[in-house]
Amino acid sequence: MRGALRGRGPAARPAGADEAVEVPLTFDDNRLASLVFGQYDQNVAHIERRLDVTATALGNHLVIKGSPDAAEKARRVFQKLYARVRTGGSTLTLGDVDGAIRESTAQATLFPAEAIAAEADKPHFEQIATRKRGAVRARNSAQDQYIKLLRTNELVFAEGPAGTGKTWLAVGHAVSLLEQGHAERLILSRPAVEAGERLGFLPGDMRDKVDPYLRPIYDALYDFMEARHVDRGLQTGIIEIAPLAFMRGRTLTNAVVLLDEAQNTTSMQMKMFLTRLGEGSRMIITGDPSQIDLPPGQKSGLVEAVNVLDGVEGIGRVTFKDVDVVRHDLVRRIVTAYERASHGDGDADRNPNPRRRPLA
Repeated sequence: MRGALRGRGPAARPAGADEAVEVPLTFDDNRLASLVFGQYDQNVAHIERRLDVTATALGNHLVIKGSPDAAEKARRVFQKLYARVRTGGSTLTLGDVDGAIRESTAQATLFPAEAIAAEADKPHFEQIATRKRGAVRARNSAQDQYIKLLRTNELVFAEGPAGTGKTWLAVGHAVSLLEQGHAERLILSRPAVEAGERLGFLPGDMRDKVDPYLRPIYDALYDFMEARHVDRGLQTGIIEIAPLAFMRGRTLTNAVVLLDEAQNTTSMQMKMFLTRLGEGSRMIITGDPSQIDLPPGQKSGLVEAVNVLDGVEGIGRVTFKDVDVVRHDLVRRIVTAYERASHGDGDADRNPNPRRRPLA
């Protein structure tokens, strides 16, 4: 039996605020309700803080208290999370909870209240699915747009800060196309440009020197595919991970081709890569224009390409912002602080809510 939650909601409401209402919820399955609430009710506490409500959980019952709008939004979030664990049966992360909150917020701006109430447990953000990972749903509007563009365009540019899921979702989409038979190969590449260190000082042969630059792609692959399938794909050539320099002179047909960290390509390298696209192939190019490691004065191939190719049919482009960071809320605040500093704003987002105490 679960204990009641107390003392985590707002201490007091400002004068003139909407009168608080109580919204009860009962879930059919105690075990699934436990997954929704999270270990030590951490998901409930997170929703309380984010939506300015209080919630009391006991067994498979939940009572939400807050302003009418906030309580209704929290109800939709809990219902979405329950529908998700009922389908997948897996433990939810705080990122999943944030995704459900953002999805409910986006829903409220796009659909009338009656339609939302009738379909509270149905997903409205796009998702991708692989055999190992199952369904992975977009956590914000930018990711939702990204997945839609990946499905409808032969070439997609994705720009934005670290932690927005650009590379991770691109690899997941590529794996799903491979598993569905829409592609015969995955070709994943990065420019081997040093971020302050020198490549030549690393020990080993060329592969040993290059692998550290490609490690984020390996990590994403192992997230979406069983290790034995990744290893077999690498051995048979179905999956190829190579530095950008190895792309010259090739025509890549019936493949999904991903170029990561594209902000570190030169104009010539980017043009070379773009012209590798062959029949039946799709190309995804990701990068962060704020983290260019090229020598001073050298133009980024990514920055040039998105300007030159703007409006060309068959090319999609999505730009992520600091608010789209899903890796960790602190990462979002770090990115925001640097973004403001780069624009000369001294009041960076050091503490967005001074009333909140850090979690124990």
